Amino acid sequence: MMQQGKVIELSSSIALLAAKLSLDLKTPMADSIILATAQIHDAVLWTQDDDFEGLSGVKYFPTASS
Repeated sequence: MMQQGKVIELSSSIALLAAKLSLDLKTPMADSIILATAQIHDAVLWTQDDDFEGLSGVKYFPTASS
């Protein structure tokens, strides 16, 4: 069974937080937008992308090949 998702538009508040996160964490802007969106919506970010490993609010699971 697939869960439904929700499309979130890139708002100015998400963009500004993403820019700050990108500078502070030295993460690529695309990753920072994803993280900022999760933070603003009080969501936990579940990922296998190692760029997010160790970040607050992130549940990182390495891939089988890692």
